Amino acid sequence: MTEPLTAPAPKPGFKDQIDSLQAEVEQALDRILPSEKTAPTALHQAMRYSVMGGGKRIRPVLVYASGLAMGIPLSHMHGPACAVELIHAYSLIHDDLPAMDNDDLRRGRPTCHKAFDEATAILAGDALQALAFEAILEDPLCADDDRSRIEMMRLLARAAGHAGMAGGQAIDLAAVNQQLDLEQLERMHRMKTGALIEASVMLPLTGHLHVRQQERDSLGRYARHIGLAFQIQDDILDAIGDTETLGKTQGSDMAQNKPTYFSLLGLQGARNKLNEAHREAIQSLRDFDEKADLLRQIADYIVERTH
Repeated sequence: MTEPLTAPAPKPGFKDQIDSLQAEVEQALDRILPSEKTAPTALHQAMRYSVMGGGKRIRPVLVYASGLAMGIPLSHMHGPACAVELIHAYSLIHDDLPAMDNDDLRRGRPTCHKAFDEATAILAGDALQALAFEAILEDPLCADDDRSRIEMMRLLARAAGHAGMAGGQAIDLAAVNQQLDLEQLERMHRMKTGALIEASVMLPLTGHLHVRQQERDSLGRYARHIGLAFQIQDDILDAIGDTETLGKTQGSDMAQNKPTYFSLLGLQGARNKLNEAHREAIQSLRDFDEKADLLRQIADYIVERTH
């Protein structure tokens, strides 16, 4: 039996680095989001409520960490960092709706449709999705040329659309009360959760031409494995966590009889799968120097997090 993962203690300064990058994206998001005082005020309030209401900011931090590993200046990554967080926020608004997961709690607060109303929540999600592409389009530093900028938007569109999040959510909804095998479950979660995580790692590389194909391939493998690890840990926490710590309703997947790694493999089997994904992610970075240490530490954090 595989032993439970004991990840190395984060190097000194890891929390400070994460806090600093979270502050960077918070400031960038604040700049790009419309003012609550600008008409239509209810829409703009709902957009800010959903984006600025906390969250781990894992996806934009991954944008920064991936770019920094390749020597890309932080100032060249604010556009894609905002873009992935805006797409993530839009997806949470829509996933929480009564027609989807019907959740009342998100990040310890009422979900957007509870704090406002369903119509406003739908429109806020729509507007955030559009604003994500605007963030890339209007950032003058995030791409070396127009072709690279177009490729960035293509990557984001694919991660958010029928081949990514939207398609994964459709499979998830159809899988309620159904039995999926491990291959089907991995495909669903690679689309629903993993696609945007992969895009977060790959977006800064796509915008800059100096990154070699071998480096792109290695970081792509890293992204796939941490995307899988993130979802497995989500499934574990949904089963054994508590609502106060999670900031969302504990046990919601089980209550809706959704297939998860926990339901398919059991707690130990899910943890074994999590450990495997973590090891593969770290192994993918074997040819990178210390500039990729933040990516390594993020992989550790993903498997250790409690919410």
